[in-house]
Order: sequence, then structure tokens, then C-alpha cells
Amino acid sequence: MGPRVEIAPSDPLLTYLQSAPGPVELASLELDSVAVRDLRKAGVALVVPLISQGELIGTLNLGSRLSEQEYSTDDRRLLASLATQAAPAVRVAELVLERAGEIQARERLEQEMRVATLIQQQFLPHELPKLPDWQVAAYYGPARAVGGDFYDFIELPDGRIGIVVGDVTDKGVPAALIMARTQSVLRGEAPRLVAPGEVLRRANEILLPEMPARMFVTCLYLVLEPATGRVVYANAGHLPPYVRTVDGVVELRATGMPLGLLPGMAYEEKEAIIDTRQSVLLYSDGVVEAHGPEGDMFGFPRLRELMAHERPSSELLNHLLEQLHEFVGRGWDQEDDITLVALQRTGGGEYALLAEPDPAGAEAVDRQVLLSLSLPGEPGNERTAMTRVAEAVAPLGLPTARLERLKTAVSEAAMNAIEYGSRNDPAVPVQIEVWVASGDLLVSIADRGLSGPMGDPEQPDLEAKLAGEQKPRGWGLFLIKHMVDAMEVATEGAAQIVTLTLHLQGADDASQPV
Repeated sequence: MGPRVEIAPSDPLLTYLQSAPGPVELASLELDSVAVRDLRKAGVALVVPLISQGELIGTLNLGSRLSEQEYSTDDRRLLASLATQAAPAVRVAELVLERAGEIQARERLEQEMRVATLIQQQFLPHELPKLPDWQVAAYYGPARAVGGDFYDFIELPDGRIGIVVGDVTDKGVPAALIMARTQSVLRGEAPRLVAPGEVLRRANEILLPEMPARMFVTCLYLVLEPATGRVVYANAGHLPPYVRTVDGVVELRATGMPLGLLPGMAYEEKEAIIDTRQSVLLYSDGVVEAHGPEGDMFGFPRLRELMAHERPSSELLNHLLEQLHEFVGRGWDQEDDITLVALQRTGGGEYALLAEPDPAGAEAVDRQVLLSLSLPGEPGNERTAMTRVAEAVAPLGLPTARLERLKTAVSEAAMNAIEYGSRNDPAVPVQIEVWVASGDLLVSIADRGLSGPMGDPEQPDLEAKLAGEQKPRGWGLFLIKHMVDAMEVATEGAAQIVTLTLHLQGADDASQPV
């Protein structure tokens, strides 16, 4: 077999070999071809085309015979037969190599995505701030495994708190890295400068030389004084927040260019007072720009209308997301990241949050909150709880079997909380929290315990139930316990808290025996 000679795509030898009936003798070939001349210089006397499924995939190049005799008819027939058998094998080898390359590329991408996801998870708040006379709720739903939206809560001097919502103009790994860098800058500068306008101006100066081409960050930064309800805010090109007042829904507007776009920017600073029972909503454009099946957008007017009705913060976010999912319909391909942060000044009124459980063994610094919501204690909301938890844990990529068991456990626990803890009263809420800590996924369902403390899970005995020796129901906790890796039932005052644990690493997909 002769030396390897590259044949250019435009060389006429390619077309000739594609239709050649068998081995081609170069000495008698009359073609104005660079490849033919190169092959002759390399000492190639005979070229055998390798054809697979009508496509030329290579050649066998042979020099002169050692006996200096010409290739016989039998030689040509043998070479043609060999080429017929070799071509499919060569093609399979090429496909295997291509596939191996694709697998390696995908593994590199998946590794990059895992790293970017870890970066993003570390920078999103691990828990919501607990503010006297305020209720705070947040939701983050990336369009991909890794997104460009972010939100944050930053402790400031004198009991104030900085609230940030931002959006990087991209998705995926680059956006996650810029998001992490932006949050790092804001966390470093906010406690030192405090004033929103100064914080954004300084962040713009730092980010500008580091910003990749055609990328920038919109960002709203608001400083809240919980005791007085005073907010001071500045806006770097982000959507203005809504405030629900007795006179309707108003916008908190302030002007300013996005971060990382132009040098020497100044950011207008404004202030407002949030009165008792008023609510504030900070959001990203993934909400208003979501498209329905007919191509129409969810839009600002619809968001304002939904914001106009008084609801506790967690219920407001729950309602907004339910309306959004109803608008976009089944099979929605989320186009952009969605971030929502809601605050309500309760004044210590009826909408105070249930006490948030402190999960055993989960250090606060290791805790990443995925969902916090409050549902009215009415029948049917167990399905809402199951759906919202499944959406919150979707980025974790749980195996289908484990996800379905988790959904079953959440639905059953929420049903018990509604029936026994709230006595089916919509005015008595059920609080649901989802978080990741120390390699575990944890879900807590807390109720007001109106029916008294829960007993231990009862071993099912059908004959005993038929005989009236066991209650007709009461298998719920037993079922829940065998749907997850661990279950704890605790009381906190009158409240009862069921905490479900699912191990994220090293767990078998098979269900536990009942």
C-alpha cells in the first residue's frame, strides 16, 4: 500500500474514483489533476477506491509490484473484492471515531455545565432573610441547567438589607460566570458603599474591562430599612419593580445604563416608603416575555393585574407561576430564565410565615434553598405542592423513578397536612420548603397542627382494618417513609413539620420494600 496523499475536494480525481468500476491505473489516466501528479511522484501505480453506500470514503494506494510485472486481471479482481469488504469496515471505524469524539465533547460540555451549575448554586442565596413584620419569598427557574438571572440578599450596616435582582444577556456557562462575578462585586461593594447609586457605579467600573463582547448585566439594587419601610433604589437597565398600594399598582422607576456596557455611568437614586400590607415585586423579563401557544406574550398588563390583589409573598409567587403555566400551556419550552422576589410588609399581621425548620445536620452555609411557598390548606392543593416541588428540583436531574417517588411522598404529606393540620380550611396555610444541604435534597411540609400531634407510621394490616382494629386511613406516613430515604416528624410549638430526605449521590433507583 502506497503513501497517504490528500485529495482536495475540488480535484477531478474524486469524481473519477466515485464512478470507477474498479482499481485505477495512474499511468494511463489522463486527468488535469494535482492529486494524480502527487500520487505519481509518490510512486503510486494503482489506486483502489473504497466505496460505501455509494460514497467514496478512501483509497488503497499501491506502488509497483516487486516483481516489476504489471498487475494482472486476477490481481485487480482480488483488489476489487478486498475493497468491497474493506470499505464498510473503514466506514464503521470512522463512525466509531466520530462517535468517540462526540462523546468526549459532550462529556467536556457536561463537566463544564456541572462546574457552572455548582458556581451558580453557591452564589444564589442559601436561605431567605427573616425580617420582623416582613414576609419574603423568591423563585428562580433557569431556562437551561445554568442561567443568567440572579437574585441576592446582602446584609448591610444598621439592620438594613440590600436586595438585588439581575439578568446577564446570555445563558449557559458564560452567563453563569458573569453572574457569579457580578454578585461577587456587589457583595464586596454594597456593605462598604451602601448607597445603591454608588454601588452600581462602582460595579460598572469593575465589570466593564472584564465583560465579554456583546454581553452586559441589567441590575436592580434596592436597600430596605425593615423597621421604617423606607427603600432607596437604583436601576442599571433592569425592569422596574411593582408596588401594590391602596391606590393600585405603581412602578419604582430610576434611570441608569446596564453594567459593563459604557464607562463613567451615573445611576439615579430614588426612595419610597412601603406601608403595612403593601407588597413589592422584583422580576426578570423571562416572566413578561413568555409566549403562549398563539405567539402572544404574557406581558406587563397581565403581571400588573395579578399583582393588584393582596396576597402574602409566597402565595403571590405561587399564583403568578400558576397563571404563567396556564398561559403558556403544556409542553412549554421555556425561552428565558425567570426570577421573582416578593416582599410584603405584614406589620405582624395574619400573614406571618410559619416557623422555618432547621434541618438536622445541615449547616446554614451549606444550605441552598430551591423553593419556599405557602399554600392555602384546602383539598386539591396537594397536587400544586407536588408540581411546584418537581419544578424546583428539576435542575438536579433526579432519575425518573426517584423523582416520581418524591412527588408521591410530597403529595401524600401535603394531603395529610391539609386534612389534619389545616382541617381543610383555606385560611390555615401549609408551608413547604425545598433545599439542598450536604449532598441531600430535603423537603419540609409544615402545618398548624389543628388535629394534634401525628403518631408513628402504622404497619399496614388489611385484615385488621377490615375488622375495624385499625383506622380506615392512616397509612399515609407509612407510605411516605418508604418513598424517600429518610423521614422525620417534628413539632415546633403547635406546628408539625414532616421533613423528607432524598440522597443525591450513591442512592439506588429501586424503591424501598414496603
